[in-house]
Amino acid sequence: MDLKNIKKIAFQGAKGAYSDLACRTVFPTLKTVPCDSFEDAFTTVTEKKADLAMIPIDNTIAGRVADVHHLMPNGNLYIIGEHFQPICHALLGIKGAKIEDLKHVHSHVHAIPQCRKIIQRLGLKAHIHADTAGAAEDIANRKDPKHGAIASDLAAEIYNLEILEHHIQDEHHNTTRFLILGPQPEIPDEDIPTITSLIFGVRNIPAALYKCLGGFATNNLSLSKLESYVDPNFQAARFFCDIEGHPDSNSFKLALEELGFYATDVKFLGAYPAHPFRANNNKGTSIN
Repeated sequence: MDLKNIKKIAFQGAKGAYSDLACRTVFPTLKTVPCDSFEDAFTTVTEKKADLAMIPIDNTIAGRVADVHHLMPNGNLYIIGEHFQPICHALLGIKGAKIEDLKHVHSHVHAIPQCRKIIQRLGLKAHIHADTAGAAEDIANRKDPKHGAIASDLAAEIYNLEILEHHIQDEHHNTTRFLILGPQPEIPDEDIPTITSLIFGVRNIPAALYKCLGGFATNNLSLSKLESYVDPNFQAARFFCDIEGHPDSNSFKLALEELGFYATDVKFLGAYPAHPFRANNNKGTSIN
């Protein structure tokens, strides 16, 4: 990716959110643009108020984060990269506060259960916020030593808060996968390990999904993600899948041709380099 003409990247949340941290980790030279919703992050790029967007899609503890099946088909953006961000929660308080002062803790609905042990140990009352950074900003404005927040070190820096304890999450494998989105596809060279993402529906015939996936199996392509969705009437099923393969390879073309016999509305979402996290953590969990 050529960053010479790229200046801004949009994310959902307030400054200091983990999405902001992920953007700064991957693109330290870009200005991050906070957005109120995932839809707003998409719109910010399509209206050229930002060059890229980054959204979380999965978390190893919380599961699905953003509804990509809803956002991607009509979002007019393409997946051009992925990033796996370790989530290291910190317990924050106002300047001068001590951990024994705390009576309340504020954070996102997913962060609270990820830190149950310290919340129980300190006997804190939990309060839910729209995001972790918003919780940090709230306690900074309260200026009350009895109120703390669970958020990132970046949020502590932005909102001038004290880090009372580092790495407070119960599970230290806590990782979020982010997708990097752009207005045009950027397909990598064929010799680079590649993930290709698709969304498709299935025809109303027996064993439709089995038949859709058969082409990937016979062409030796693994699926690293397969997720199903239903329409509002619980009638038609659609599937989001990540395939470990390059769209220009002969095996992929053959698999896609076979998919076309049984699937409906196949939409290409993007092809992008596989993040090194995959190779470093490959434990044979692909769907073959």
